[in-house]
Amino acid sequence: MNVAIVGASGAVGQEFLRVLEEQNFPIDELSLFGSSRSAGTSYTFRGKEIKVKELKHNDDFRGIDIAFTSAGAGTSKEFAETITKHGAIMIDNSSAFRMDEDVPLVVPEVNGADALCTPRNIIANPNCTTIQMVVALKPINDISKIKRVHVATYQAASGAGAQAMAELQQQYVDIAAGKEAKVEKFAYQLAYNVIPHIDVLQDNGYTKEEMKMFNETRKIMHEPEICTSAMCVRVPVLRAHSEAVWVETERPISVEEAREAFAKADGVVVIDNPAEKQYPMPLFTSGKDPVFVGRIRKDLASECGLSFWVVGDQIKKGAALNAVQIAQYLLAHKK
Repeated sequence: MNVAIVGASGAVGQEFLRVLEEQNFPIDELSLFGSSRSAGTSYTFRGKEIKVKELKHNDDFRGIDIAFTSAGAGTSKEFAETITKHGAIMIDNSSAFRMDEDVPLVVPEVNGADALCTPRNIIANPNCTTIQMVVALKPINDISKIKRVHVATYQAASGAGAQAMAELQQQYVDIAAGKEAKVEKFAYQLAYNVIPHIDVLQDNGYTKEEMKMFNETRKIMHEPEICTSAMCVRVPVLRAHSEAVWVETERPISVEEAREAFAKADGVVVIDNPAEKQYPMPLFTSGKDPVFVGRIRKDLASECGLSFWVVGDQIKKGAALNAVQIAQYLLAHKK
């Protein structure tokens, strides 16, 4: 199994290296690719130094079986043919192909079988906020079809990349020293603040990030009637996204039914004892693999409604781990 990582120097690229190691993914040869700026940089994987090659339109992907790409939508679109032309399966972490009809959009716990049909040799990794939400939605939808979802996200700086994480940390240092906080990666200072605006504003008043949750949820869950209304907010947390979720189902579901379904679901860990102050938080879930669910309760505004709290590591399950799990699914179901 020959594997490539495109965008190896970025936050998700570095997480790919860690996850592939943790998952003991079978690799005979690992190739790393990046921009001209990162070319020549070396990283250690399983005791071996691997140098980053500059991504070019050549035959460097000949012999590659799986290529994990996380270098932005523009790069993915430009290099898709170069990466896949010799048979490599491209598992792409950008938004480039997510809504293309001939590209599966996959969360293995929800729709893993979709990964087995790849007419363009491309599989799309969903948006991070969508991934953790649909992992939590599936066990509820299996009990009773979900009609509507309302979600407020509390998204960490990690969603904007490694430099954004560093900016948040530096802002706290600068403010404590009496200096003006430097703002480059966000529209406003994130330290001591929340920003109710992630990605580009659309004509309907929602942002692109919020519309991703609407459209991607339908595609992943094969439920074209599910309506998702999202408010996506950036918060001064370093890593791991949180979501407050309200769902309306076709029939009423009890808290006990929901808790049991969550407990049995793949990729979900229930932490739900608020009386003892036990619930998921980014402080304790950063760096962890599962999606964590807590604060499970009936929605007081809807007879068929449930409300719950979801936390997941955006860089891990929201990006690198989900992509590696797609590759593991492919290997497990290889004909």
